[in-house]
Amino acid sequence: MDQKFPTQARAVIIGGGIIGCSTAYHLARLGWEVVLLERHRLTSGSTWHAAGLVGQLRSSANITQLLGESVKLYRTLEAETGLATGWKMNGGLRLACTEERWIEVKRQATTARSFGLEMHLLSPAEARKLWPLMDVADVRGAAFLPTDGQASPSDITQSLARGARMAGAKIFEAVEVTGIELDKGRVAAVLTAQGRIACEVVVNCAGQWAREVGAMAGVNVPLVSVQHQYMITERIAGVTPDLPTLRDPDRLTYYKEEVGGLVMGGYEPNPIPWGVDGLPRNFEFSLLQPDFDHFTPTMELALGRVPALADAGVKQLINGPESFTPDGNFILGEAPEVEGFFVGAGFNAFGIASGGGAGKVLAEWVAGGAAPYDLWPVDIRRFGRNHEDIGWVRARTLQAYARHYTPAYPAEEFTAGRPLRRSPLYGALRAQGAVFGEKLGWERPNWFAAAGEAAEDKYTYEKPNWYGAVAREHRAVRETAGIFDQTSFAKFLLEGRDAEAALSWICANDVAKPPGSLTYTQMLNARGGIECDLTVARLGAETFYITTGTGFATHDFHWIRRNIPQGMAARLTDITSQNAVFSLMGPHAREILGPLTTQDISNEAFPFGRAARLSVAGAPVLALRVTYVGELGWELHVPVEYALTLYEALMAEGARHGLANAGYRAIETLRLEKFYRAWGADIGPDHTPLEAGLGWSVKLRRDTPFLGRAALEAQKRAGVNKQLACFTLDDPGIILLGRETIFRDGRRAGWLSSGGFGHTVGQPIGIGYVRDAGGVDAAFMQAGTYELEVAGARVPAQLHLTPLYDAGMARIKA
Repeated sequence: MDQKFPTQARAVIIGGGIIGCSTAYHLARLGWEVVLLERHRLTSGSTWHAAGLVGQLRSSANITQLLGESVKLYRTLEAETGLATGWKMNGGLRLACTEERWIEVKRQATTARSFGLEMHLLSPAEARKLWPLMDVADVRGAAFLPTDGQASPSDITQSLARGARMAGAKIFEAVEVTGIELDKGRVAAVLTAQGRIACEVVVNCAGQWAREVGAMAGVNVPLVSVQHQYMITERIAGVTPDLPTLRDPDRLTYYKEEVGGLVMGGYEPNPIPWGVDGLPRNFEFSLLQPDFDHFTPTMELALGRVPALADAGVKQLINGPESFTPDGNFILGEAPEVEGFFVGAGFNAFGIASGGGAGKVLAEWVAGGAAPYDLWPVDIRRFGRNHEDIGWVRARTLQAYARHYTPAYPAEEFTAGRPLRRSPLYGALRAQGAVFGEKLGWERPNWFAAAGEAAEDKYTYEKPNWYGAVAREHRAVRETAGIFDQTSFAKFLLEGRDAEAALSWICANDVAKPPGSLTYTQMLNARGGIECDLTVARLGAETFYITTGTGFATHDFHWIRRNIPQGMAARLTDITSQNAVFSLMGPHAREILGPLTTQDISNEAFPFGRAARLSVAGAPVLALRVTYVGELGWELHVPVEYALTLYEALMAEGARHGLANAGYRAIETLRLEKFYRAWGADIGPDHTPLEAGLGWSVKLRRDTPFLGRAALEAQKRAGVNKQLACFTLDDPGIILLGRETIFRDGRRAGWLSSGGFGHTVGQPIGIGYVRDAGGVDAAFMQAGTYELEVAGARVPAQLHLTPLYDAGMARIKA
């Protein structure tokens, strides 16, 4: 039946692939008036040629949950809509052919157990029983996930589209979007060749064209297109409909059954970009020319695993471009640049696996005004200024694609597109052996190699080559002093007549203090979850200086700006690039800083939790007495042109006090001993301050209203069902990385959010939530006996509810 083209809708979704149709399905079922626009026909972009494997396990519990939502939907969708989906829950098999890969797979099995996902470790012979066609001579072991499966991409998308229509959504094909109309920074309408559609919300699900659609609204969507090839064979004897999907990462290949034959593809180490000079307008149900030369190495690897491929007939070699992102994760959420503009794109060749769940959470995000749970790994606000350059994005994305099946080593760094953003100290630190990591384009010293040590990372699942160097830096901070270059910190100014009132609403802690005060605070969502974790220094009656983590620059700026109450005179400015930051930390910090300034920095004159302007070695410095490593010290914020002078003066004065350069990996070991939380790991939107042991930093005893207060008050009355705790192991040789399963009295009770080693306490340390539906308090936690599962083995663990080091803060307040 013909539909009249609409002139208005509550939400307009752009793109008729699986993500757009899934979002339309879920948003319409939430009661929204939805219009979906597709430039050509449904599935005609990259959906129709997707391979269709559906795996669920990821390194994030919530992304694993999201993928599980896809499986849950695909199991019932055909019965609901009457359209076939091709869904088969035939399980997924993953091989390990080296000792390092086997360690990775065993750790993945532990992660699966942590997240409640069924996963079994198999011997080579057991794996071959599930997949009889493969040669297992080089296989060390395998993992099997029985709830994984496969689907027909076009069929499942058409089924979602029918379900969306059944719920009231209107879908229009052959409609080209020509522009996005904005009004005062907010979506107002979508412009098309057929007319204007006024709307509250736009959801950009345009796949490879999402970057172009985003640009229409001034929104950056950092993705590029990469050629991806797979082969479809004729029938092969022994290939049965119930054959599990197979991933063979050491041979860079994957397989699934199709009509009695096999689909075989892979992720080559030398990927080929597509659309470098722009994407074609008309690419409907189109493919690129097969590149047999480029596919030959993949084929040779596959023949070693599945010898029957040598005699199999080849139906087709598919070469279909797909959108990929710089970190291998997809992109969801409201764009920080424009209110009401949402993105669901960049699915890195697992759009079918993600489609059902991604559409669900994106619809709930649109309808609820916030993500339904913590989706930070895929949140569009994880990107920053460096992602605005398409050349940089492409270089990083090609490296991410090439690493798709390489071992995901702990602390592994990307190398493409570097160096880009550099502190004024970059050259000086490099000359002193700094080994840099990168975050949001910033070069940051991870550790320092001494004379005779190779200044490079060598990755492993065992103790890494930087272990000794980090221990050396750790001890310097504890025993003498260390200096950290933290110039990459995000730094904002909030100014204006209503700055105090605005921050008092947004911050959970009390920032309405006199100038010179420094406040550690969280910013909460309406559920009481922690959206930001930062420090606020009051510089004047109408001026606040905000410092937060490097990777949270876009996210935190957006959160603060959007939550300033309407009508308040408060202006937020990002001044990250104006100031360098050095953290001088350790028992000798005052002895080093004191001679370089004429101002009094004694504990009486400059106590912990204060901010003051100092002149240090001729440089104007904003000094914040705060710590993330658990020692006496200051963050020294200095204009970039003075940075090198200040650093040289500190190093010269510090030479006789044992001052040492230290990096971010030492910060991690130091903060674990102090039980300091890390946003994005230990705390986030799914965790409240009460659950995280941060109730002391919330102004519940005052009458001041703040965002999230009602939720915290309700939780305080009802009690919590999870509580953050610290764990140690007696065996110093065990490596904790995070996501290890917590067992309490023999029952699964959570997982570690962080893991590492404490060089002062001499033990592996983990941080994680102990969970129980019946309620959790200190008495409950202390009454239990604990174990951690590490790579499949259970190890006795000791519970700690207070910091392992200097619990009374005597050293910090010295």
